[in-house]
Amino acid sequence: MRILVLGAGAVGGYFGGRLIEGGGAEEVAFLVRPARKARLERDGLAIESPQGDFRARVRALLPEEAGTGWDVVLLSCKAYDLDDAIAALRPALGPRTGIVPLLNGMTHIATLQAAFGEERVLGGLARIFAALTPEGVVRHHGGHASVAFGELDGTMSERVRALAAAFAKAPAAEGEASANIRQLLWDKLVLLHTVAAATVLMRANVGEIARAPGGIAWMERLLERNAAIAAAEGFPVRPEVLERQIRPMFRNPQARNQASMLHDLESGGRIEADHILGFMLEAARRAGVDDALHETAYIHAKAYENRRDAGRLPARA
Repeated sequence: MRILVLGAGAVGGYFGGRLIEGGGAEEVAFLVRPARKARLERDGLAIESPQGDFRARVRALLPEEAGTGWDVVLLSCKAYDLDDAIAALRPALGPRTGIVPLLNGMTHIATLQAAFGEERVLGGLARIFAALTPEGVVRHHGGHASVAFGELDGTMSERVRALAAAFAKAPAAEGEASANIRQLLWDKLVLLHTVAAATVLMRANVGEIARAPGGIAWMERLLERNAAIAAAEGFPVRPEVLERQIRPMFRNPQARNQASMLHDLESGGRIEADHILGFMLEAARRAGVDDALHETAYIHAKAYENRRDAGRLPARA
C-alpha cells in the first residue's frame, strides 16, 4: 500500500511516522507546504513520545511533486484549511485513490464528496493528545494514540483491510477498521464538543472546571444535551462509551483534558468555530434540544474571531 499523508503536524506527522517506523506500507510520503518541506528535508521527522521516540528522513512532497498512484490519502488538516487541502490533493489522486479524513467534526465529509466523488471518501477519526512544537517536533503527550476508519456505507472493503494491515505493524499507533464509522464519528463529536465548548468558555481544562463550584453539574448538562443530539441524528452514544469513557472524565477533578481549540484561541490562532461549535448548534436546533449552552459557546468563539480579525487581541508577554 502506498500512503500519502497530507500534513506533517501533530496528527499526520505522528501517524505517518509510526507507519514508516512499522514498515507495513510500501511507501509513506508527506504532502506539505514549502516551509514544512524544507524543515523535514533539513531535520527529518521527529516524534517525542512516552511510548518511544522516532526520528527519520522522510519523503516530503509539494503538490506538483506528488504524482499519482497513491492507494490512500490520510488527510490531516484543520477544517478551516480544507479548501487549500482539496486544491493540493487534486494532482495526486489516481483512479483508485481513497481519502481518509482525520478532521474534527462532520462537515468536511460532504465537502470532500462534492469535490472528489462519494466513492473516494471514507470516514475517519484520530484519537491523540499531541502538538507540533515551534521547532517542528511532533510531541505526543501520552495516552492511547489511534485512528479509526471505514467505508461510509459500512462495507469492509479491501482498501480498509489493507490500511488496517499497515497499521497493525506500526508501534504506538492503533488502526481500527470499522464497519460502523459513522457511529464512531458521532461518539467522538459528543465528547469533542463537550470538551471544546466547556474549556473555551471557561478558559480552563476539565479538571479545573470540575473543581469549581457547580462545574461538574454544568459539564454534565452540556454532555447530556450533546448525547441527546446524537440520538436524534440516529447515532445514540454507545452506553459503554458514554458511561465508561466519556462521563468519568468530566467528573474527574484532576483531569487535564482541554480542547485544541482552547490552545489555538489562547495563542491567538485560527479556530474551528463553525465546524464544531456551529455544527452542533444547528444540530441542537434540529433536534429540539435546549441550545442555550451551544449558542453561548458559538457566539463566544465567533466574537473571538471578529476580535482576532480586527487585530485587537491582547498582546502576549
